[in-house]
Amino acid sequence: MGTSPAITANHHADYPGFAGISGLLFGLVMAVLGRAKARLVVDLAAVSDADRIVDIGCGPGTAARAAARRGAQVTGVDPAPVMLRIARRWTRDPRITWAEGAAEKIPVQDGSATVVWTLASVHHWRDVDAGVREAHRVLLSGGRFLAIERQVRPGATGLATHGWTEQQTESFVACCRACGFDGIRTEAHGTGRGAVWVISAVRP
Repeated sequence: MGTSPAITANHHADYPGFAGISGLLFGLVMAVLGRAKARLVVDLAAVSDADRIVDIGCGPGTAARAAARRGAQVTGVDPAPVMLRIARRWTRDPRITWAEGAAEKIPVQDGSATVVWTLASVHHWRDVDAGVREAHRVLLSGGRFLAIERQVRPGATGLATHGWTEQQTESFVACCRACGFDGIRTEAHGTGRGAVWVISAVRP
């Protein structure tokens, strides 16, 4: 029996994506509103100049730039050309490269990353299993995988559904376990509208 769409981790997989003027405006908003999540993920990943990071669904590049400021090499991957245009325009750091791609097909080599993260994007992935397998593929042994999603309430509607309920978080954890990750942890961070789920895991 399949998983109900109400509890899948990619319940917005049918979202058409970002493009045109609306995509540009949304990207600019994301660049500002994403700063707190960017600070959180670089802290949780304990980013250092020894890291090679892949940012899946990098958007306008806020988290990638935060990691590069700590000396990491970063590849920002996004399926939306408009987001990559914003990211390139706002970035002068040679430690960051940008690539068009999706979670299900990350354009980097096997075992080339020490950290893979995805911020507020899994609920849009077309295929969560494929995306998690790709994260596993590009990480070296001992590499860290982090996913951050906004906490949402069951029964929410409209924009308030963009994130994860606790059941959707559990669905993603089960996927990570099935795809071979170890040391999987679920944590809640923040309060109110800023509350997020953080899933962390390690490739054995």
